[in-house]
Amino acid sequence: MKAEMDLGTDKKAFQINLDAKKYGTFAEIGAGQEVARRFFMLGVRRGPSPKTMSAYDMTFSDAIYGPADRYVSRNRLRTMLDHEYNLLIDAAGQKARRGPHLFVFADTVAARSFKQHSESHGCWECVSSRSPRGEPSQIIIHIRMLDESNVDQQEALGIVGVNLLFGAFYHPQPEKLIASLQENLDPDRMQVDLIKFSGPAYAESTIV
Repeated sequence: MKAEMDLGTDKKAFQINLDAKKYGTFAEIGAGQEVARRFFMLGVRRGPSPKTMSAYDMTFSDAIYGPADRYVSRNRLRTMLDHEYNLLIDAAGQKARRGPHLFVFADTVAARSFKQHSESHGCWECVSSRSPRGEPSQIIIHIRMLDESNVDQQEALGIVGVNLLFGAFYHPQPEKLIASLQENLDPDRMQVDLIKFSGPAYAESTIV
């Protein structure tokens, strides 16, 4: 990766890490915790996330989120988000925090491995609310990873994940968020083929 690309991603993650009003959970299954790792790499002790989840094994994933026919799917993503958001609401209600911007960032991804050489793709969603009891807004995307190696795919996943979370927090206009998703990443490394916005933060649902 070019140094300026890495620096741009780190600046976004650092801004989120230092924002005291951000409070939420990362739940990433399939390809590992590549998005959460980008935030941990910066060495900021406080950070925005009191919890990260990664259920690599299907048995543990089913025990936490219930059984699934397909693990890289919107249905699995929805059960992950519902489970983690309910836990987050309960935990935030017990804390004396003023006006936290609550969020759950979830993804389920099939990346390349020494056994898996078919299509590499993933479903990602960010759910956020301006208050513990407010109605949340959602952004969901489906991506196709075009790198040949697993390491390169992991790197690209982390970058796009930071871009999505940053956009959810700081780009209220859907058009601006869409344009920012592949910032700091060569355009031929990943394709976003679906994106949907819903909830009170967006006047009307948008699909591209």
